[in-house]
Amino acid sequence: MTKAAIYLGHGASGNAVSMAPFVQGLRKRGLSAQAVDLPKRKAEDAVAAWRAAVPDGDPTVAGGHSYGGRVASLAAAAGAGYRGLVLFSYPMHPPGQPERAEARCAHWPSIDCPVLLLSGESDPFARIELLRVAVGLLPQAELVAYPRLGHTLRPVLDDVLDRVAAFVAALAPARAAD
Repeated sequence: MTKAAIYLGHGASGNAVSMAPFVQGLRKRGLSAQAVDLPKRKAEDAVAAWRAAVPDGDPTVAGGHSYGGRVASLAAAAGAGYRGLVLFSYPMHPPGQPERAEARCAHWPSIDCPVLLLSGESDPFARIELLRVAVGLLPQAELVAYPRLGHTLRPVLDDVLDRVAAFVAALAPARAAD
């Protein structure tokens, strides 16, 4: 089996450097990980840049924090063929606008790889009750919610990265090795 390679996109206010704690933590757990710089624009408009930087298919595990995870999920829904998808603090809706959640998850049924979502229960970008329902749109998904956390997972980063490492270890390759 080919070893998975993890590519992570950053949040809307960050850059690849802001993902360093995630990348370094995953590398300490024996995983191949790197951050991807994304253009600052609508997630749908950043998918082409993501796909130019991140290899389609197995052994890629794609994902990211907030905006970066949304961009990765849109690429997965467009047929990138990833081994898995890891979404940190997925931005279901802008703060105070939960009515926009349905549109932000409309592409989820088209994602055909396993998905791990990790979110704070008090995230203003994802009302937890809406997120719990929306996870049912994904064919293969697990949601881990952290009490008393908002739009950051840094206070529980070790647990988050342990869960990502376990998720990646459990993923089957998308196709048999030649």
